[in-house]
Amino acid sequence: MMVTGSLGATWISFACCLCFVITYSSRNVCCSLAANTGKEYTEQDRQYWIENAKAKVTEKVKYVNKRGVAKNIIMFLGDGMSLTTLTASRIYKGQMEKRSGENEYLSFEKFPFVGMSKTYCVDKQVADSACTATAYLTGVKANYETIGVSASVKLNDCPGSVAPGNRTQSIADWSMAAGKAVGLVTTTRVTHASPAGAYAHTAHRNWESDADLAKAANLTDVTQCEDIAKQLITRSPGIDIKVILGGGRHKFFLNDTDKKGSRRDMDLVEFWKKDKAERFGNDKSAYVENREQLLNVDPSKTDYLLGLFESKHMKYHLKANATIQPTLAEMTRKAIEILKKEENGFFLFVEGGLIDSAHHETVARLALDETVEFSKAVQQAVDMTSEDDTLIVVTSDHSHTMTMAGYPVRGNDILSLSGSRGIDELPYTTLSYANGPAKTNDPANTNDPQPNVNCARQDLSKVDTSQLSFAYPHMVTMKDYETHGGDDVMVFARGPWAHLFSGNYEQNLIPLTMGFAAGIGPAARVVGGSAAFTSAGLGTAAVSSPLAVLTGALLTTLVVRT
Repeated sequence: MMVTGSLGATWISFACCLCFVITYSSRNVCCSLAANTGKEYTEQDRQYWIENAKAKVTEKVKYVNKRGVAKNIIMFLGDGMSLTTLTASRIYKGQMEKRSGENEYLSFEKFPFVGMSKTYCVDKQVADSACTATAYLTGVKANYETIGVSASVKLNDCPGSVAPGNRTQSIADWSMAAGKAVGLVTTTRVTHASPAGAYAHTAHRNWESDADLAKAANLTDVTQCEDIAKQLITRSPGIDIKVILGGGRHKFFLNDTDKKGSRRDMDLVEFWKKDKAERFGNDKSAYVENREQLLNVDPSKTDYLLGLFESKHMKYHLKANATIQPTLAEMTRKAIEILKKEENGFFLFVEGGLIDSAHHETVARLALDETVEFSKAVQQAVDMTSEDDTLIVVTSDHSHTMTMAGYPVRGNDILSLSGSRGIDELPYTTLSYANGPAKTNDPANTNDPQPNVNCARQDLSKVDTSQLSFAYPHMVTMKDYETHGGDDVMVFARGPWAHLFSGNYEQNLIPLTMGFAAGIGPAARVVGGSAAFTSAGLGTAAVSSPLAVLTGALLTTLVVRT
């Protein structure tokens, strides 16, 4: 406990330092004003770049690492959002707003801490969305196309997937154990690989409904397993997830109804409605299927929300009817409005899943647009939460094979030709893929294989690259889709303990670190963590002494003035 004498000495030091800062600042104010009222530099001036960098240094020096408790955790997952996707998307964003785009930022690129994670599966150099979801949501790396199980479970091993020792616990489990609410939002089916990592255990990511599971009867004893949708609605932790928004109605309804479902056993939506009514009352839950219904949900009166907006994946933003389908930002907003009522906080998983889908089709325009929509959802969360008590982590599960090449001039349309030609004197686009599906850009022959006569390339000067579904060139033609890439992906973080996400690390470190920040999960009691701050009664934000605060300010002033 601080004695009166030391407290007085602290405040005396504070006052002295304050006088010094004021005096020092006043001596230099004329210099600052001169700089502010002097020449307005442009990118052609040397000083423009110097001042630009100095401003960024000033911003970084002022930032104080937050070491309090993360009451809330929001994880944003841009499926397939590679580093090249980020670069191209920020340019696309700027160009949609009539600027050159190269110096733009996506919302999360302004976060104070950035790292990189390694995405491989235990058995694959290049990962899929299932083994990666297991890594970034449960902290355990797994085998290709398996979810919520350790690498002891091989693909299609149904009996192995039900063994308790092989099943992983997700950050959704950890959150609920600590009394936190959980929500998940996605633009894919809610039973797709990424969201399923929060609640499911399966030896194959494709076992989304009982009909899907039945197809694997010749591969394993499927009688021991439950499909992913059924796990979400009837088993823990899925049955207690408070907000579920996305696509995938097909996996929840019976196949003999006008809902055109695929199930043979039960109507899972009806089960969900009955379960919530019996446990919490008729007026505490809501099921919605379109944008108007979603926006009309009253968060103050709704504790449980299930929204299934499409039979399969939701439609691409550029192809959707905006009056019927909600945006990712709108779904994120509604989820936070409901979850932020929770006294103990919440964990929310938000996926921009169609970035990946567009890349698989090599339709770069749609991939970039979905990334910009994803960025808007992140900004929505930033606007609705406090950096003092909410940790926001933005990352991707894996990369894609899209590259950005050539020497296009500044401001060149990122989705158009690069301005250069190959040895065959044919132009090429700035964006292209290492491999891709057999698809031509001839509107009359959209299902024909891409021409491949003596490796000849298509003359893109005769093709309209502004078509919404223009398929970008690739080197190797695949039977179905473009593949994932194996390179590391970016991780952006803001909020309590965000500084721990810097550096390069295994993907499975992400959920353990998020849990550490919130005082939940296997890493909750790591020495020096957020649990110590809770026990000390410091709440959600670390407290600094006046002297420490002033010292930081003084150092900032000295650096800036120098």
